[in-house]
Amino acid sequence: MNVLNSLVGTVAPVSLQLEPSVREALSNPLLSSSLWIMIVLMGVATLLFVYMGRNVGDPRVQLMFIATIGIPAVSISSYLGLASGLTIGVVEISGRGETVTLWGRYLTWTFSTPLILLALGVLAGSHPTKIATAIVFDVLMCVTGLAAALTTQAVWLRWFWFLISSAFFAVVLYVLLIEWPQDALERERDIQGLFGTLRNLTAVLWVGYPLVWAIGSEGLALFGTGMTGVAVTSWLYSLLDVGAKFAFAFLLLRFLSDEPASAQSQAYLGSPTSADD
Repeated sequence: MNVLNSLVGTVAPVSLQLEPSVREALSNPLLSSSLWIMIVLMGVATLLFVYMGRNVGDPRVQLMFIATIGIPAVSISSYLGLASGLTIGVVEISGRGETVTLWGRYLTWTFSTPLILLALGVLAGSHPTKIATAIVFDVLMCVTGLAAALTTQAVWLRWFWFLISSAFFAVVLYVLLIEWPQDALERERDIQGLFGTLRNLTAVLWVGYPLVWAIGSEGLALFGTGMTGVAVTSWLYSLLDVGAKFAFAFLLLRFLSDEPASAQSQAYLGSPTSADD
């Protein structure tokens, strides 16, 4: 017992304290509201989507439901990480000084955007290779975007990472706008219509993310270099998330909740995704 007590006594208590700039960011009402409102919204969305899919039985429809429900579920964890300060950091940008970066958003996108692409690819009846291509380059886009946000050695290196990320994004857009629409033409008219709507919604809103990066606190800082600029940038990202995640998921799952025949596995027999089943 004495040995145990002596061992415990030698262990110094660990104190996890946030940096002053991070504490200031979390105490900013404009910034913190951009996080907590999203936590509530994504929590409600998760419960709603689970309820909508409670009676779904077709395997293909179930796959799209599970992928789509995962989108707000991942977002809850990510936004909690941001709101608690766990995934917020401070970087020293050459010529500008210290800047607060909400790098946890990149974790959200790394895990949630592949789920969006999976659901879209399955809906279009695309080949697994095309779906995998979109997902792989999407993850690369997110990771290199994180590198752009965290690079401190030189400003030009941040923009170089940004260009690399944009190149990966171009591949994703090519699959989304060129390859998958051709696959969707083999589907029923209702599937074609829904896919077209979700494709356009995704393409337009996803283009908004690099634009916000370029003009926001991590890029040109057109909204200012202080906490207000960081908060405005955060709100723009959150608003994009509402459309790209919540609106996307609701439109898709509202259609799938009745398990239309055109979305069930039988309707995709002979399609590229079924060829290898």
